[in-house]
Amino acid sequence: MVLAAIAGLGGAAEAASVSRAPFGTLADGRNVEAITLANRHGMSARIITYGASIQSVIVPDRSGRPADVALGYPTIEDYVDKPQYFGSTVGRVANRIAGGRFTLDGHHYQVPINNGPNSLHGGTKGFDKSLWQVTGVKDGPAASVTLRLVSPDGDMGYPGTLTVTAVYALDEKNQLSVEYKATTDRTTLVNLSNHAYWNLAGEGSAEGAMGHLLTIPADTYTPTDATAIPTGALQPVAGTVFDFRRPTAIGARVRDASDRQIVYGRGYDHNWAVARALSRTPRLLARVEEPKSGRAMEVLSNQPGIQFYSGNFLDATTSGKAGKLYREGDAIVLEPQMFPDTPNRPEFGSVRLEPGQTYRNIIIWRFSAAARR
Repeated sequence: MVLAAIAGLGGAAEAASVSRAPFGTLADGRNVEAITLANRHGMSARIITYGASIQSVIVPDRSGRPADVALGYPTIEDYVDKPQYFGSTVGRVANRIAGGRFTLDGHHYQVPINNGPNSLHGGTKGFDKSLWQVTGVKDGPAASVTLRLVSPDGDMGYPGTLTVTAVYALDEKNQLSVEYKATTDRTTLVNLSNHAYWNLAGEGSAEGAMGHLLTIPADTYTPTDATAIPTGALQPVAGTVFDFRRPTAIGARVRDASDRQIVYGRGYDHNWAVARALSRTPRLLARVEEPKSGRAMEVLSNQPGIQFYSGNFLDATTSGKAGKLYREGDAIVLEPQMFPDTPNRPEFGSVRLEPGQTYRNIIIWRFSAAARR
């Protein structure tokens, strides 16, 4: 559906392209591949098969100068040795599950604890640390690559064999997308997302992301306890540091120690409730603009929530593709998904997947460059 919609935006004379190259070898001898999607307007995206991860996104600024706006590593060894979820597909259940425990049809499950007292992004070996298989590439108005992963029954403690596909696509309108689909042979839980870190000034620039102007069209967010698990409340953003309904510089309020929620996360690491249910088509969840370069990015998805993380734990010990150490606040993460700890919060909805059903998460990153004001 997404590919068809994107293809309809391009013309027959304009075709984005796909190229493939090696990206190193894992310790067990398996080869990792990099697939580059490129259009004719200076934009490209490189996807690696380890973690079905976005490794690079090149976007021109208002003057046509290109920069890589996605944080990432230059080698596969870095991805294995220093995992940071850079651009990764996260699952089987993205975000946190309280205590790593949930109940499904009367059965109690325990999944790995890897984030304080909780489970995060699928556990100690989630989909971000799995090698995905390329099952197809395609040139055209929307160039694409299809990746596939089979998660066996009992993987990280989750029931059911889950078959997942991720279709990344880039069109001639500077629109990058991923469509996740999953099916199961047994009732299970699924909540996939992408964990790309964005700095629209460029991942190798001296500019951090705190000057980015962020808009999130949500009236409420889900406050958390000290371990980042939602309390169950939907708190109005009005009159708080969580109000991004109008474009606001992230750094203007990210250090507001008077707000307990900011203290808990050392900044933002919260879910905004843009809606209360899935949508049939993608809707706007967030918009970010970097004033100096003019680069802007809109994030659209069919999911109801978006987790905004302000890069609070980047600690200047990790060196990226340009050889620059990534510091606190050097990038932000915007993850479309169901709300955190939904398996234990029925009031948030459901991440349950039954045999015969198809899970689907569509994420679109729409890039542009604004003229100087």
